[in-house]
Amino acid sequence: MKLNRRDLLKAAGAAGALGVVWPLSAGLSPAQAREAAEALGADYDPAPFTLGVGSGDPMPTGVVLWTRLAPEPFAEQQPLAEVVEVGWVVAEDRELRKVVARGTTSASATLGHSVHVPVGGLRAGRHYWYAFTALGKTSRVGRTKTAAVGAVPKVRFAAANCQAFHDGYYAAFRGIAREELDFVVHLGDYIYEHGPVGGDHVRDHNGPPTFTLADYRKRHALYKGDASLREAHAAHPWFLTWDDHEVVNDYSSSGEGAPLLKRRAAAYQAWYEHMPHRDGGESALPDPVIHRARRWGDLLELTVLDLRSYRSAQNLPDGTILGGGQKGWLKQGIDRAPDAWHCWANSIMLSQLRSRPGGSYMFTDQWDGFLAERKEVLSYAHDAGLEDLVVITGDWHSAFVDDVRPDYDDVSSPVIGTEFTAHSVTSGAYSAEWNKTNGPLMGKGNPHLQYFEGNRYGYDVYEVTPERWSTHMRVIGDRRDPHSPVSTLTTFHVDRGTVGAYEDPATKDSPAQYRRD
Repeated sequence: MKLNRRDLLKAAGAAGALGVVWPLSAGLSPAQAREAAEALGADYDPAPFTLGVGSGDPMPTGVVLWTRLAPEPFAEQQPLAEVVEVGWVVAEDRELRKVVARGTTSASATLGHSVHVPVGGLRAGRHYWYAFTALGKTSRVGRTKTAAVGAVPKVRFAAANCQAFHDGYYAAFRGIAREELDFVVHLGDYIYEHGPVGGDHVRDHNGPPTFTLADYRKRHALYKGDASLREAHAAHPWFLTWDDHEVVNDYSSSGEGAPLLKRRAAAYQAWYEHMPHRDGGESALPDPVIHRARRWGDLLELTVLDLRSYRSAQNLPDGTILGGGQKGWLKQGIDRAPDAWHCWANSIMLSQLRSRPGGSYMFTDQWDGFLAERKEVLSYAHDAGLEDLVVITGDWHSAFVDDVRPDYDDVSSPVIGTEFTAHSVTSGAYSAEWNKTNGPLMGKGNPHLQYFEGNRYGYDVYEVTPERWSTHMRVIGDRRDPHSPVSTLTTFHVDRGTVGAYEDPATKDSPAQYRRD
């Protein structure tokens, strides 16, 4: 019988075994925490590059390269000098012989000995390989790619979200690492601020809540202990946004006071220290700038949204999920939109979701808690004539396909785009019985809902050409198996210049809990 990490923790607690405990439990030394993590399937690259390497925010002439020196991943302070010099190299070949750029940078204790190198002067639409050196050691070799310019025949990228470490192994990232992609988009809930929950024995191993910078650093180090996640970072450049669990469940900075702001600052810094993120402001701290628009040649415009940092409380007549500045920026982007596919990377569901016909909204933490602003933004996009809009979304731990409408309560409101919500990597979904019962009810209560499938885990791959957008729902066989095979559950298409998605005839008979007739 296969066991996921949650099962292992439960079994250990029931047997009184101390060999398998939650690695972030109180009182563990760094060595004991690492041993506990390895008992749950974690491993690490050789020191000091234990957490791997990554690249992000690809542009036509460059990318950001990332690593963090952490010879002891679970130590509150690394056994390193205050400042360590780190060398880096970028080459046109995997063996790093055809070097096109190199240099040195400083990794300081202030930022957890993390490194963010903005490399420029590269050629557009090209693969490059890179590595770091420090303390006489060399990191693994990573591969990245610069953004294309001009006419592009195809772009292929993946999206992932919601990867609770305690809920399973990252076979989905193993699949992503092996896909031929231009880039990856992470849609949030990269970490979870809490440990496993369930029976009493599991709660015994939760450890203290995550509040401090040291707490969040350890949690990121635990997640980076999954070899498949490190492999996916090393295989492709990433674009990143976040949701709530990078800080705390369902948080809003509005009206929460100093304790949350202090916690948020710690979480944001740890997130930045562990991500290949190019900050959009003068300094990444205390608040990294997440939202940005990037183009992949003349084919795709990617708009990455931040739906946490600037939001107000939910369910207010004048509430905002975007914040005034980001909303104005989004509208400017709509006004200047090129003739291309427009993809909004959106961490929480944009489309309305009632639980049943005439039922209330299910989760007002998502856009359903900001009705006026959603209608305002989507009406603005429609009035501006924005075409070929596709929204990619995470958070729900299930797959949805929705028509995007400015007014979801008006069935005559025009369809202006399609939203694809992807399965989670590991984070637990509703039960199969719940999905079977409630899928049809959600379909009846939401005329814009086209498809729902909630029994599986995985990621989406998007294949975009000048004529068509295709979303391939990749699913793993078993999240208890770190080497679980990946298959395609179904594929949906959107034709250029035509609103609305349709399911591929070859996969339209695949399992689902709801399909619109």
